[in-house]
Amino acid sequence: MPPRHRLLAVVVALLWGLNFLAIDASLGHFPPMFLVALRFALLAVPTVLFVPWPRVPVRWLIGYGLGFGVLQFAFLYWGMAAGMPAGLASLVLQASGPFTVVLGATFLRERVGPRQVVGIVVAMAGLAVVGWQRAEHAALLPFLLTLAGAFGWAIGNVCNRQARPRNPLHLAMWMSVVPPLPMLAVSLLVEGPEEITTSLTTWGAPGATAALVGLAYTVVLGTVAGSGLWTWLMARHPAGVVAPFSMLVPVFGMSAAWVVLGETVSAGELAGGVLVVGGVLLGSRPARPRAGAPDLVGPAADGALSPAVPDRPAARRPAGTR
Repeated sequence: MPPRHRLLAVVVALLWGLNFLAIDASLGHFPPMFLVALRFALLAVPTVLFVPWPRVPVRWLIGYGLGFGVLQFAFLYWGMAAGMPAGLASLVLQASGPFTVVLGATFLRERVGPRQVVGIVVAMAGLAVVGWQRAEHAALLPFLLTLAGAFGWAIGNVCNRQARPRNPLHLAMWMSVVPPLPMLAVSLLVEGPEEITTSLTTWGAPGATAALVGLAYTVVLGTVAGSGLWTWLMARHPAGVVAPFSMLVPVFGMSAAWVVLGETVSAGELAGGVLVVGGVLLGSRPARPRAGAPDLVGPAADGALSPAVPDRPAARRPAGTR
């Protein structure tokens, strides 16, 4: 991997790490469930108009959208609105990696090697430490909500894995068509039309400009630019070379939250974070796959997973079939 490509991988991790600050700014003005609907609606409209259909089974596209788009971000945004620090959220969301391995082994019968097992145990131990520290020094609910978001992301990963898209970026963009309507319905039910209307009509309120800037960052830089660069790198290098760079996301996220928002973490949370990152990194290189089976690897947008491009192309099959 040449130095220029390594630099691009670091840039992607930086974009995704700063994405959590952008989400925090947007939540200062928009209600969380409506913000999820708005975020994906802004992606869905140009996707339907300009992005080619990814030619995958519809059920896996919907499953990917519900897991990654609806469950992950509904719980993540809810957790952050309830008090989960932006930097710590970028760390806890890394639990999607171990969750994905467990779901893949359970439902897809994917082989899990000894190193992956050790990595899962280490990462989960780190999460237990972080959760214990949260319970000792702050509210536990935001941590659990963010952890639920990581599990939703893992569900999306399994559906992504089953879809096996020829162009992962097209699938990632078309996934955005799924969340807007379900999340708008949830927002209307939970947050109510009045709160939604207020967020759309009070542009002079304190924090409104920062919220719009944060939303634009999340859509344009965090999703389109970040996932585009990541997919480009994945198409040119083995998954095991590119994926570890995703471990820089919580490093950038927590550092930026400390500098910009003044967030601090306890020594116990920091120790737990080291275990989480170390465990995910240890298990990031999957067991030797069966011939023709692509691996699941690191995030594509705020951590959205993209399937690795196999070193050798798998046999093609008619679109829409498995």
